[in-house]
Amino acid sequence: MSKQTAEPTGSLATALGHAGRLLTGQPAKAAEQAREILKVVPLQPQAMLILGVAQRQMGDLNAALETLQTLSANQPKAATVFLELGRVLAARGESNAAITTLKNATKLNPASAEVWQALAEQYELAGSDELANAAMAQQIRHSTRDPALIEAASALCENKLSVAERSLRDFLKSHPVNVAAIRMLAETGARLGRLEDAENLLARCLELAPGFTAARHNYALLLQRQTKSREALQQVDILLREDQKNPNYRALKAAVLVRIGDYAQAIECYETLLKEHPRQPKSWMSYGHALKTVGRQEDSITAYRKSIALLPTLGEAWWSLANLKTFHFTPADIDVMQAQLAHTELSNEDRFHLDFALGKALEDDGRYGASFEHYQRANALRRRELRYNADDTTDLLQRSKALFSREFFGEHKTSGDLSPDAIFVVSLPRSGSTLVEQILSSHSAVEGTMELPDIRSIARRLGGKRGKEPVSDYPEILGRLSTSELRDLGAEYLKRASIYRRQGRPFFVDKMPNNFQHIGLIQLILPNAKIIDARRHPLGCCFSNFKQHFARGQSFAYDLTDLGRYYRDYVELMAHFDDVLPGKIHRVIYEDMVKDPEQEIRQLLAYCGLPFEEACLRFYETERAVRTASSEQVRLPIFTDAVDHWQNYEPYLGPLKTALGPVLSVYPGVPDFGASEA
Repeated sequence: MSKQTAEPTGSLATALGHAGRLLTGQPAKAAEQAREILKVVPLQPQAMLILGVAQRQMGDLNAALETLQTLSANQPKAATVFLELGRVLAARGESNAAITTLKNATKLNPASAEVWQALAEQYELAGSDELANAAMAQQIRHSTRDPALIEAASALCENKLSVAERSLRDFLKSHPVNVAAIRMLAETGARLGRLEDAENLLARCLELAPGFTAARHNYALLLQRQTKSREALQQVDILLREDQKNPNYRALKAAVLVRIGDYAQAIECYETLLKEHPRQPKSWMSYGHALKTVGRQEDSITAYRKSIALLPTLGEAWWSLANLKTFHFTPADIDVMQAQLAHTELSNEDRFHLDFALGKALEDDGRYGASFEHYQRANALRRRELRYNADDTTDLLQRSKALFSREFFGEHKTSGDLSPDAIFVVSLPRSGSTLVEQILSSHSAVEGTMELPDIRSIARRLGGKRGKEPVSDYPEILGRLSTSELRDLGAEYLKRASIYRRQGRPFFVDKMPNNFQHIGLIQLILPNAKIIDARRHPLGCCFSNFKQHFARGQSFAYDLTDLGRYYRDYVELMAHFDDVLPGKIHRVIYEDMVKDPEQEIRQLLAYCGLPFEEACLRFYETERAVRTASSEQVRLPIFTDAVDHWQNYEPYLGPLKTALGPVLSVYPGVPDFGASEA
């Protein structure tokens, strides 16, 4: 060490120790003590570090930055100095600089759990989930001294999940209340896709150690990932009570509020956060999503543009502009997007988002051949990342047809919760379902919620399928449930849906399109629910899906053959339920709605048992949050342009036509799929 970095002795050491202790609760006095030391020993490293930390704690970030930058120049190998400098940069909203500084600190001291924790928090705030997870794994690895846990944590860092899991389970047999091990096992389970197991482990961890903040943060993130919004919000509020300025907790709360439909409070959260941390491109993008949902299109465009200005390679921000549907890119925008695609180091996620956006931009310009090339590249890249198998969908169809016969439903006439509140709109995405929801939500007795995940969640839980396990017991398990169990499932669904119901209206719409796969479940647990099938021309619907990138789910939508098979299976399953539950499902053909909206709307309301209201004809005047890709389109009167728009791409749709087979040739009729079991 240099003379300036030599360990202090005697009275200097005493003074430094006193100043260091004052940092806990009395930063102003700590700063005063540090300055007194620096008068006697200029540039004394520990005194400067204490001063910089105290200045940060008092909120004087400019002074803290100046102090710590001077110190880091004099102490270029001191990891603690770079940790504190990174914290100051983070507090100033300079996330990129903070990440660079903290990465430097990890190189100087790779074993510092504190540094890895700070780096993980910055990656999370920047929306870099994979890097955040890797940094957090390093934090876990270096926060324990037990050799067995170090071995397990090392395996977790190297993504050797089976090794980590085996080691942790063995360790917990003899140390069942070791919260560090429980947290690590939860992280391993989450990476393996065993989200419910991970949730239970984290709940146990917090039961044993309520003050384990890192575990609570993991728990809140996991609950949000599983769309358990009410529970996630409770955990985030606990975190914020302890650290109300933490930007990660605030960003997570905003995301949860968006999920439950509290957009006003979510927007307020984003605005406050971005005022303090303005250089966060993904936070600007999330803010834009919330603004779009409530109909503030110009403000959402401004937010997306801000995101792009901060990070031009952020493909999702470009796609977010395209996904407004009514937005048109300028020639300069197209040039910039093409330039971003030329970057060889561009991530796959940024690349396919840019290709989707360019597909839309060139489509609007009438350059359909070039547009299709970009759509095709985007879909091919996205498809390679997914494990979708069309045979699994067909298998579920056949098993559902085998179970759900007329006789089966006759035996379960008295099952389920009899509440009539729910109106399900099922379909493929991009079929007019958002239009149907908007029309219904314009009625004084109906509230539109969103695409609720709860029916699918119940089905997944009943099936018992975990991770990569090939066999699910769903739907067959429904035949073994008692009347009371089915009634409880219906009540559970209604309770979970209640968090999204804010207007006190008697009926609400759940427009999760994939619920067509679960009509048997819906009938058993909510026999008085209404079910509406929104259907659109197979080429128009399927190609509209092919042009769309979905934030999650809809894995069938990235290949023309997969799309054709999925649509065909959908039509076959709906035909089966038309046969075994006659009159249960009301069908809305999109082209008929466009041709004669009043007649179709009157029939729709009559099916729902609702009196006609003129407001349903003026659905585009209804002010409400709309979360789907059609959010801007349903704020306009019905237009006919999109009905036959797929014809511009017909030369490229051969694989889709082949996969659709007779479903295409007889639309809007239905082929003879064979007699259903009576």
